[in-house]
Amino acid sequence: MPKRKAAAPNRAFKVADQIQRDLTELIARELKDPRVGMVTIQAVEVTPDYAHAKIYFSLLVGDPVVTTEALNQAAGFLRNGLFKRLQIHTVPTLHFLFDRTTERAADMNALIAQAVASRSKDE
Repeated sequence: MPKRKAAAPNRAFKVADQIQRDLTELIARELKDPRVGMVTIQAVEVTPDYAHAKIYFSLLVGDPVVTTEALNQAAGFLRNGLFKRLQIHTVPTLHFLFDRTTERAADMNALIAQAVASRSKDE
């Protein structure tokens, strides 16, 4: 019996990248839910068996809790749209999570600026 070739190690990253591009387009053009504002997909993590995908997003304007609920309710519609676009056997179940990285970065920058200002005041 011949040995099976292992999947390319980059395949999961390529699939996640393609899901990110397609979801960005689907949300912008086909999702008509008014609760979903200006969403930016930050990252996609796919499990090795492609059964689940965590989609991290950020918002320009709006309530993160309401948007997360709306996106998770629209996950079936978005998954169906991905099924039509992707060339893979299993399209993952989508789980949307709000990414607070930009908020944390802004808070960190404010703390650094405050520390620099107090330091220059002392000198």
